[in-house]
Amino acid sequence: MVDDIEAAEDWLNSWTASVNAQAERAAQLSSRVAGLRGEAESRDGSIRVTVGSSGQVEKLELDDRVQRLAGADLAREILGVMRRAQATLSKQVSAEVAATVGADTETGRAVINSFEVRFPEQPDEDEREGGDHRGR
Repeated sequence: MVDDIEAAEDWLNSWTASVNAQAERAAQLSSRVAGLRGEAESRDGSIRVTVGSSGQVEKLELDDRVQRLAGADLAREILGVMRRAQATLSKQVSAEVAATVGADTETGRAVINSFEVRFPEQPDEDEREGGDHRGR
């Protein structure tokens, strides 16, 4: 019976250590993701967008070349660059997941899926009709 109690204590200590290590890796992931930024720019560099860790636009830079675009075209171009910046962020998050909690863990899969659903990979500029963009 003493051996059973010692085995149970060993198992409990091992399980507690595992949970603590997993929590520490999750905290590291959260901290790393909070510091990420996604960036993209149009092929000609006239539009640049930076998004923060939750995908929100933090910086939008437009140079004078955008004045030659109609309003609807400019809006479409800005949104396209923004979506590529967000997709870049999603890829960065996937890399951080792999480096911390692991992409094959339940937590890792959930985080990656969350970003991929919100910010899916965008078509390559050559695949887009009239594509005039480049991600960084």
